[in-house]
Amino acid sequence: MPLSHTIEFLTLDELSLDPGNPRLALPRTDPPVTQERVLELMRSWNLEELAVSFLESGFWPQEAVIVVKEELHGKPDTLVVVEGNRRIAALKCLKQAFDGKAPSRKWRTLVEGATSNSELFSRIPYILADSRADVTAYLGFRHVTGIKQWEPTQKAEFIATMIDDLGMTYDSVRKQIGMRTDTVRRNYIAYRIVKQMEALDIDVSERGVESRFSVLFLSLREEGVRSFLGIDIQSDPGNAQLPVPEEMKDSLSDFAKWMFGTDQQRPLFADSRYVGSLARILSSPEAVDYLRSSPVPSFDVALQKAGVEDEEIESQLKEASNQMELALSKVHLHLDSEAIQKAMVRLALNAKELVSKFPSIANTIGLRTGDNSNA
Repeated sequence: MPLSHTIEFLTLDELSLDPGNPRLALPRTDPPVTQERVLELMRSWNLEELAVSFLESGFWPQEAVIVVKEELHGKPDTLVVVEGNRRIAALKCLKQAFDGKAPSRKWRTLVEGATSNSELFSRIPYILADSRADVTAYLGFRHVTGIKQWEPTQKAEFIATMIDDLGMTYDSVRKQIGMRTDTVRRNYIAYRIVKQMEALDIDVSERGVESRFSVLFLSLREEGVRSFLGIDIQSDPGNAQLPVPEEMKDSLSDFAKWMFGTDQQRPLFADSRYVGSLARILSSPEAVDYLRSSPVPSFDVALQKAGVEDEEIESQLKEASNQMELALSKVHLHLDSEAIQKAMVRLALNAKELVSKFPSIANTIGLRTGDNSNA
């Protein structure tokens, strides 16, 4: 049976943490990162709150971890935790504390006066899976589309693992984790773009890549972004290993700097709401030339050079006109309202100031801009 329905028990020392856990975002090396290093990295995951729960209530069987048998550090059939690494890491830190080897003062304080429960470390509930492939559906639903979701980069790495390591298609991943095919595809391509940036050693902020991966993911919906980078969003996994063509690597370098920033320079824009405007900028040769030539480029100036502001102002004026027409349909019923009269004064002054910016229009409608009586 690929995933056992029987809960069994073993000792803590028989379990190994997973160096390939997507939350660690560790490079894949041979041999894998040591268990000591994995545990050290996991200590920042608020393990103490789990340890307190274990001390008070023990390890509930229904919280059984999922393990696979793999070769690890030269040892065949090692029981590697695929699901439940945080729980096992908390137990390992807790045992170190009881053994007088607390990893920090906080852990020493945590066990002071506490009684060690031998079963807590000798009867760990687990479910055995035949292989990692057999638990991808469970992990995908739980961490990609379920209630305990990973960060965007972790989700994308998990999807890439299913495709690159397990040979799955976009559609088969969709069926496993309950995500739309186009979303799976964009996650994969965005992740491969980041790996391509790493391979090219492009100078970007690592923190920026981690925190703004979702912005990159969203930007791939925009034709202007895809054209600038030469990306075929419909490409299959085999052709998406290097999403950006070789001849576009300079564009990728520029794009990465504008998207993620560097250690010396902030990203070009701060909010994901501006990815549409970014696409318009990248579609404008004049705006792109400006971004490339300016030591500290301004997003607003780039928008002006791309003509995006013209459209925004036009849209704002049209919306203002729509609202005025709506008010005209019923304002005659509220002419005595002081609040409406006050709002009307503000509207009239703003309208007069706006029209005065266009003398030919002011003359056409007979507005004398120097005469306040027209306000």
